Amino acid sequence: MQKPIIYLQRTFREEFIAKIQELAPDYQVSTELSKGDLDNVEISVGWRREMELPLLNDSNLKWVQAISAGVDYMPLSEFEKKNILLSNGSGIHALSISEHVVGTLLTYYRGIGQSIKNQAEKKWDQEGIHYDQLSGKNLLIVGTGHIGKQLSASLRGLGVNVYGINTTGHPVNGFIETYSIKNLAKIAEGMDVVVGILPGTEATYHIFNSDVFNRMKPNAVFVNVGRGDSVHTKELTTALQEKQLAFAALDVFEEEPLPADSELWELENLLITPHISGMTVDFQRKFMTIFLKNLKSYVENGELFINPVGINRGY
Repeated sequence: MQKPIIYLQRTFREEFIAKIQELAPDYQVSTELSKGDLDNVEISVGWRREMELPLLNDSNLKWVQAISAGVDYMPLSEFEKKNILLSNGSGIHALSISEHVVGTLLTYYRGIGQSIKNQAEKKWDQEGIHYDQLSGKNLLIVGTGHIGKQLSASLRGLGVNVYGINTTGHPVNGFIETYSIKNLAKIAEGMDVVVGILPGTEATYHIFNSDVFNRMKPNAVFVNVGRGDSVHTKELTTALQEKQLAFAALDVFEEEPLPADSELWELENLLITPHISGMTVDFQRKFMTIFLKNLKSYVENGELFINPVGINRGY
């Protein structure tokens, strides 16, 4: 009888393959599947759209370990119907995304973005450079999970006053105060910076919209490194065009790659980065720290130890 299969939907180093086999000797590890293998797939590491129907219809799938933190691209309703366990890679990208946000803010507040443009034109312009001080600013992090907490720690070290928003407003260490997401627009009024780090769910779709942008200070900054569809792109575009916001930085978008004809490219008070904030040094080792602990727990008792996803919540 063929062993159940742990299907790796991306390539991992041999040292990690060996650890998987050591923890799960009664399983076969595969990176390629033939049609005859599908029935034996029990665990999938990663999720590719082209494998979705075969795995849902023809396999014995019981657990999906997502490589990403967000899982909104997965067929969650089907997982729920089939009682498929799901865990994500939350926490892996926390330091990388935090450094990206800090870099983005300093690029704006210290005039670095303008200096890069001036350098391309061989233009020496001290008087025209916009500069300000990040230290002392009131900053709201919308999403107080792994990434939010790491970002808070990084910003507090720079003297920033950090506040948070989560689903219920429950307190979280590292934040001066936290508020319920239903109060987002009201709380955004008093903030110098708002940073979005939200997952993609029905509840977060277009949550950053004109109601929020119109209430923010005209010298305020908005940054999004969560899901692209948490931002109403057209309403943010209008807010930037009409200078209702001083500056925004987007690393994620409702449509990726961002189309060449998008109005966003033309906005001088917007920084666009191509979904790079999560790029992480030694990603495989950090990911395997999560997966191997989950694998050990799954083999021993059928449960997940780290980052189990609530299918109904979507995170």
